[in-house]
Amino acid sequence: MSNWQGKAYTGDSKVLQLFEELSRIPRGSSNEKAVSDFVADFARQRGCTVLQDDKLNLIIRKPAASGYEQAPIVIFQGHLDMVCEKNKTTVHDFTKDPIRFRIEGDMIYAEGTTLGADNGIAVATAMAIIDSPDMAHPELEILLTTEEETSMGGAFYLDAAPLKGRMMINFDSDREGILFVSSAGGINAYHSVPLAWKEAGSAAGEPYTISVQGLMGGHSGDDIIHERGNANKLLGRVLDDLRRHAAFDLAGVSGGMKVNAIPREAEAAVYLSGESKAAAEARIAELNRILKDEFQASDKGVAVVLQPGFDEKGGAGAAAAAASGKAFTDEVKNLVIRLLTLIPNGVLSMDKAIGNLVRTSSNLGVVSVNDTHVVMQSLSRSSVRSQTDEVVRVMETLGETAGCEFRTDHYFPGWPYRADSKLRPVVEAAYEKRFGKPIEIKAIHAGLECGVLIEKMPDLDAVSFGPNMYEIHTPDEHLSISSVERTWPFIEDVLRSLK
Repeated sequence: MSNWQGKAYTGDSKVLQLFEELSRIPRGSSNEKAVSDFVADFARQRGCTVLQDDKLNLIIRKPAASGYEQAPIVIFQGHLDMVCEKNKTTVHDFTKDPIRFRIEGDMIYAEGTTLGADNGIAVATAMAIIDSPDMAHPELEILLTTEEETSMGGAFYLDAAPLKGRMMINFDSDREGILFVSSAGGINAYHSVPLAWKEAGSAAGEPYTISVQGLMGGHSGDDIIHERGNANKLLGRVLDDLRRHAAFDLAGVSGGMKVNAIPREAEAAVYLSGESKAAAEARIAELNRILKDEFQASDKGVAVVLQPGFDEKGGAGAAAAAASGKAFTDEVKNLVIRLLTLIPNGVLSMDKAIGNLVRTSSNLGVVSVNDTHVVMQSLSRSSVRSQTDEVVRVMETLGETAGCEFRTDHYFPGWPYRADSKLRPVVEAAYEKRFGKPIEIKAIHAGLECGVLIEKMPDLDAVSFGPNMYEIHTPDEHLSISSVERTWPFIEDVLRSLK
């Protein structure tokens, strides 16, 4: 672990002080032992009992405050892990380096990486609750899970039997003033093309990297409605256009880092001869004009770049270098390009009953090359299970038609709306009393652990809220200081009201 001792946040918020302290501990998905142990020790030192399971999930019990001994037990829930994304030029090792804060006005950013406010702010808030001896509240069960960002593996693994609470505050939402009461389910889908190589040879031309850059990216559920460019899909579009105008060999492809993030960058390693290079340059110039026009509102920085050599920092360059002067066979090349072009992506249907809510979507999040296959990983989401199943059938049919391998994993259930909630009116009343206006009630087109936990505890009554966070799952992620400072007393109000 790093010995970094720098401080960026110097304000009075206990939550933000703890968040910066927490951010010194690496906590990418599947690397949560250090942070789980840290929070467990923090809780024990303050008189709480702690249950840590084999998956490093934590159940922390804080006794009821005086006068609240007979109140129903309340679960406060978040997750320990974070999405680990960085800019290509950023030197950062997520397994050992701390997240470095940068403060600009009211916002906290990280230096070229994801900030981890999703969901470190929930962990820091839980720690602040634990560290507040005079807070009025019922008995609390603080549930902090692992591997939420990749598979919800911690929540799926969790033995819910020790949990006695049947009211749950999930603190994994990113818009102040909105109370989420339902969420989408989803599933990971993989198209895999078996690799076959040929000698590139001198006739193939010189090595070049084609890159799609400058996209906004974002959360593949929350931000999919903005119809931002997907770098993997745009790379497929570029390659499909080029193969109609210029001869080239393809030696590698890569794009995206996490399936739940809309990919901002993608690249292909190609061989181009002199004549083909001139044709490629002309087509790329035209495609840049077209894409800048199409994405002027959502991704004004979009660019397709052709540069000499293979980018050794990227997956495409690594694959090409490993191939030792080889390229994909024409059959593999064409299949890869067709799949990149045809795999469903973006908003697939809207919910007609709830305004401005996506019902079904899919995100081609990661394209990579391993020793044996080109793998294209998508995350499909829907609030309706039958539509999730239909997207999977479409993808499976595409795989059958193309002659590639197809599989799915990590299905997670949606969270159905509960009309008879007793918790929701308490939160609504506390918000209106503090802020003088009603809180907005919404469903979210993203996966929350509420769905997994409700499958384990069908009578669980849950809501989800949180402070303002922006561009989560990207290196532009940032958190509003003032929103955190407003949300903390609101949490105190809610817990005080649950008597």
